[in-house]
Amino acid sequence: MDRIIGIDYGRKRVGVAVSDPLRIFASALETVQTAKIIEYLKKYAESETIVRFVVGYPVNMDGRPSGAAADVDVFLKQIAKAFPEIPVTLEDERFTSVLAHRAMIDGGMKASERRDKASVDKISAAIILQGYLDRTSGSPSGAAVLPSEIRIPETLSTKNSGKRRRR
Repeated sequence: MDRIIGIDYGRKRVGVAVSDPLRIFASALETVQTAKIIEYLKKYAESETIVRFVVGYPVNMDGRPSGAAADVDVFLKQIAKAFPEIPVTLEDERFTSVLAHRAMIDGGMKASERRDKASVDKISAAIILQGYLDRTSGSPSGAAVLPSEIRIPETLSTKNSGKRRRR
């Protein structure tokens, strides 16, 4: 089955996530030592068809590449050499670590488990990939597609907010 791989690249570790075959959901897959990431991806490609890599790209709040972007640029050259036929898409990775920590808290992980940076990396990769999947699903532009006629039930309309009146 065709898969899209999400990558959160770091100097020590790389978080890896994978899409489901329908390209709806991203799941955290693994955290790999940076020196072994290309080898890991090659081995994964032996059992699954990879159709795209989505790589988190570090940018500052003003949209310019951050200092860590130079490391990602080196990795992008390595991945292009190892997988010349597979396209690579860069995805803004701002706030993914914060969102990963929030997801771990909301998911009920203990504080000791949340300190494991490997968990943060693979969850960040899943967030990066899910952002790409959400943005590109449903229409060529990636915009959400809604049915042409949506009827809001009267109980949910703005006329009746559900608030009780004081007597």
